[in-house]
Amino acid sequence: MKATYFLIAIAIVMIFFMVELFNPFLKAICVASLLAIATSTLTLILEEKLKSRIISTSIMTIMLTSLFFVPLVYCIFSFANFFNQVDQQTLISTLDEMKIFIQNLSKELPFLKTSLNDITSKIDVGKTVENIFSISAYLGKNSATFMIDIVMILIFFFFFTLYSSSIATFIQNLLPIKNEDSIILFHESSNVMTVVLYSILITAIFEGFLFGIFLTSFGYDGLLFGVLYGFASLIPVVGGVIMWLPIVVYEATTGSSTNAIIIAAYSIIVISIIADTFIKPMIIKYINQKVVKTPTSLNELLIFFSIVAGLSTFGFWGMIIGPAMVTFFISTMHLLKKYSDDFKENVSYD
Repeated sequence: MKATYFLIAIAIVMIFFMVELFNPFLKAICVASLLAIATSTLTLILEEKLKSRIISTSIMTIMLTSLFFVPLVYCIFSFANFFNQVDQQTLISTLDEMKIFIQNLSKELPFLKTSLNDITSKIDVGKTVENIFSISAYLGKNSATFMIDIVMILIFFFFFTLYSSSIATFIQNLLPIKNEDSIILFHESSNVMTVVLYSILITAIFEGFLFGIFLTSFGYDGLLFGVLYGFASLIPVVGGVIMWLPIVVYEATTGSSTNAIIIAAYSIIVISIIADTFIKPMIIKYINQKVVKTPTSLNELLIFFSIVAGLSTFGFWGMIIGPAMVTFFISTMHLLKKYSDDFKENVSYD
């Protein structure tokens, strides 16, 4: 018994030092492992068809890079380049026009006069311009760190996916629960994470494509705004509104009221109502039935709060970490209930 206590104490100390050792990479390791879990089903499908684990893993890594990380890097450099080319005086003039537009709008909409006046009174054009240019400096300062994080995530993802079976077996043997229960725990977490990741990713790509291809006809950079809309759509509730509303306001302030109305109507009707309300559930249903081995049911409200909490706590990667933590918690609670019921049955039997 003393030897057991000694080994437990040693294990706790070593865990502490291991956390300290890998602390710079903990977020990358966490995100990469969750992505490996979420894509495990598709990786197995590829492996069955290609008869090679390393080839299927390489394809999944390339797909992840192409669909997720390349657009993100493109946005960062496009924004940094855009801010470097912006003329400060032109920006001030544009913001002044927008402020005047809002003030005039309050005259046409008396019931919103108080609210709009409160908004305009709080708008400091000089400070706003200063904040906008500070974003450029922030992007330049942190883009290198972010790029390193992306590279590390891809490296960890590749090896976690390549050796997923060995890692899963090792963790399964460490858990002090029955093998069948640990399998259930892994499968439930994997199924929910797969549905969440794929549905979010496919919906973001689809809605971003609809928005980007439409804005191209108005002279905007369709690729940039499409990618930005795709990422914006990941944010619950407000979603793509934070993308199309500024464009609508800009078009209205520059005298293109017709363009503003068309862009707003298209964004609301085609993307928000048709794509998000009707097509998105079809995408989730298809993924749940065709991609996931064991279909699972999702609580949208729970996913909403887990994404919001994840984003606020862990930053950008929180949209993956948040739902994963909630999913693992629910799976653990199910197993706890099962063990509790078994314990009650054994006590009553005795």
